Amino acid sequence: MILLGIETSCDETAAAIVADGKTILASEVASQIDVHHLYGGVVPEIASRKHVENINPVVDTALKSADLTVAAIDGIAVTQGPGLVGALLVGFSFAKAFAFARDLPWVGVDHLVGHLNSVFLVPDPPPFPFIALLASGGHTAVYRVNDHTQTVLMGQTRDDAAGEAYDKVSKMLGLGYPGGRVIDDLAARGDPTRIRFPRTYLDKNGYDFSFSGIKTAVNRYVQTHADTVEAHLADVAAGFQAAVVEVLAYKVLHAAQASECRHIALVGGVAANHGLRKRVAQEAEPLGIKVHIPPPDLCGDNAAMIAAAGYHYLKKGERGGVNDDVYSKNRI
Repeated sequence: MILLGIETSCDETAAAIVADGKTILASEVASQIDVHHLYGGVVPEIASRKHVENINPVVDTALKSADLTVAAIDGIAVTQGPGLVGALLVGFSFAKAFAFARDLPWVGVDHLVGHLNSVFLVPDPPPFPFIALLASGGHTAVYRVNDHTQTVLMGQTRDDAAGEAYDKVSKMLGLGYPGGRVIDDLAARGDPTRIRFPRTYLDKNGYDFSFSGIKTAVNRYVQTHADTVEAHLADVAAGFQAAVVEVLAYKVLHAAQASECRHIALVGGVAANHGLRKRVAQEAEPLGIKVHIPPPDLCGDNAAMIAAAGYHYLKKGERGGVNDDVYSKNRI
């Protein structure tokens, strides 16, 4: 089954062609980073307008990259939520119209379920069940993944998502938006022990997160060291990243051990972070736990993961309806 995947939950307009939920024939992403960089974050109305401009060209490019025509598409999977409502509506409306015009089956996919299925687009995916850490700009949670469409939420952030904390700290340090990559690169040149920021574990036996405290701690450090902070930016970045990564790694590995799962997955935009990937791999090895991480281009928002998840919904007979609508808040 060849599916067209559509993703417009935030500021990436993405389209992909995926065969049988695992083989990427094409994956295209039109980024809006340059547009939103001026504002230090995503402006929802601007994002929606850019999606309207980009959706047709991105789908056309995906079809051309796959060397396919519209007639080869067997179905459509599109992000239904969570995300920015205006942005979601662009992709969702496009997918609905495309499907009804071609009389194709289609299904709305939860963006987070898409991320959890991204590990099945690369060789040697984890067996079920496995534990997944989903960390991005809008979400941070630990799941037990029982199959492609069935998950159990074990814990989540009580305030800021990890990626959100990166973006806000980056703005505090004058590094711009988005913050994840720039802080990761800067941290690699710094000393993570020079400036120690608090580790917020909340309950070490639980799986919830909190990142607002570390964001406040960095802000306080910047205020009290205004004369010297610029000279030690790499150390500030390294100290901040060490605090975030330590908690993320601890929680996902603790969840795996408590659940007696020997496989874990890191997914979402923050899973592209070199510090996190390295730390989890180092700590998992002596525990006999295997780590599965998609390549960076599948960690960020993309349509291939939506098509991968949609394939399994369509296989089960689920179909979207004309009255279906998008949603903004988490449902899993």
